[in-house]
Amino acid sequence: MLPLQGVRILDLGTVLMAPYASQWLADLGADVIKVEPPAGDSTRRTGITAEDNMAAMFLSLNRNKRGIVLDLKTAEGRQALLRLVDEADILIQNTRPQKMRALGLDPTTLLDRHPRLIYASFHGFGVTGPYGGQPAYDDVIQGMCGLVDLMDQNLGAPRYVPSSIADKTAGLIGAVSILAALHKRDRTGMGGHVEIPMFESMVSFTAVEHFAGLHYVPPRGPAAYSRIMAGERRPFATANGYICVLPYTDTHWRSLFVECQRGDLLADTRFQSMAARTENTSALYAILAGILVGRTTEAWVQILDRLEIPCGRIASLTELLRDPQLVKTDFFSTIESEGSGTVKFPGVPILFDGKRPPIRMAPRLGQHTREVLDCGAWLPMDTAD
Repeated sequence: MLPLQGVRILDLGTVLMAPYASQWLADLGADVIKVEPPAGDSTRRTGITAEDNMAAMFLSLNRNKRGIVLDLKTAEGRQALLRLVDEADILIQNTRPQKMRALGLDPTTLLDRHPRLIYASFHGFGVTGPYGGQPAYDDVIQGMCGLVDLMDQNLGAPRYVPSSIADKTAGLIGAVSILAALHKRDRTGMGGHVEIPMFESMVSFTAVEHFAGLHYVPPRGPAAYSRIMAGERRPFATANGYICVLPYTDTHWRSLFVECQRGDLLADTRFQSMAARTENTSALYAILAGILVGRTTEAWVQILDRLEIPCGRIASLTELLRDPQLVKTDFFSTIESEGSGTVKFPGVPILFDGKRPPIRMAPRLGQHTREVLDCGAWLPMDTAD
């Protein structure tokens, strides 16, 4: 039995942020019904596909969910949704507030109707601020939250992180917040409105290590973590390739200096404590680069493993399919789909009592509409996983 078995979720989310939150909740056992307009979520047509309306991004974000089609612009569609809301635990959506109010599906209206409901709104920005109600996408938020500026400082040119990091981070924060609200509901009997703004979430995320000197009033230093911002912080060249390595503790650095017969570095006051090394990160990493280039990647992996210094080779996503750790732990799941053929998914990374939750194929457009609307909306608790 998965932890969220029996929890009933209506997922009105589109694109990435909100569907990623509900994907996690579905992976953990909730019965998630994805509600789409007649044209479907745009991610159905985003990226590589083997079947119409079943593109790769949609498969990734909507596994383990059921799917129905409702036209919420019609009275019939809204009434059908309201019948589902009456028995739901959670509703997730990322439509702008003014549009939900126009449909009569805003949090006040639905919570008056169903006080135990948890209504989760994913927004670009907090609605009470001057940006409230504005649309937002990952690239825009990366720029606004400080990430692009940090990339500029680090690389000498503004760049986006090559991942939908704002959408996914806000989705994870949202999933955690929804579970907290569910716990509160189970103790108090009352649901409520959970708001997850992507901009504020990403400012919080970026500031964890980089707020640095700005924690103090007046500031005691710049807003950046010097070790991470050091230009020399990068995969290090070896005699035949590259390696990712992070000696971090005093023991790590002493062991490495002894191994390399660098007694001069053991006595160097710049490197004798974590605080001193942080202040002198660039010089230290430049020395490390000079050391690592003298042997092969394979030789360094053996040495660093023996010294218990964290290290790893650089892997492509394709190479990860053969990674011995992921193979041994049966991380990847394969599904046979009539329309898409053999489909592979990265697995749920969490184990419960030693078992990895299963993965079901993402729903085709409207696949479960009749099942949900005509035959009873929600799965019995003993089959909800």
